[in-house]
Amino acid sequence: MTYEEYLEENGKLTYSNVGVSMLPLLRQGRDLFTVEKNDGKRFKKYDVVLYRRYSSKKNRTEYVLHRIVGVRPDSYVIIGDNCVNYEYGIRDCDILGRMVSITREGGRVITADSFGFRAFSVVWVRLTPVRIFLKKARMRFRRAVRKVLQ
Repeated sequence: MTYEEYLEENGKLTYSNVGVSMLPLLRQGRDLFTVEKNDGKRFKKYDVVLYRRYSSKKNRTEYVLHRIVGVRPDSYVIIGDNCVNYEYGIRDCDILGRMVSITREGGRVITADSFGFRAFSVVWVRLTPVRIFLKKARMRFRRAVRKVLQ
């Protein structure tokens, strides 16, 4: 059963995080997230959404959970919290739903509408250019060190 079919049938999907693109918000193998089906409303800046994109490298459709950082008239700008590249042109028809909660290891539930979550989201998005600069500088430094040590 696909994510689309599951959401259509149940309205909600709870799943474990795979990968590091949403660190520090979601930790692989430790956190669960719940997504509610897209009800037709436009999404907002700071929403974390599950969407599908086609990967030409892998020649398949991928499902990705990332954050909206920009809203355009007909699309969204999206980036993972631990990523350096923005994705453009994500449309409403690509988005399956919005993350509504996180269940931490140990059972603590954090809702996406809580003050703490929204405050974290605003701060994290505003720091995105700084985080990208620092992460790219770190990658360049490591690459230079490896080159020198070879």
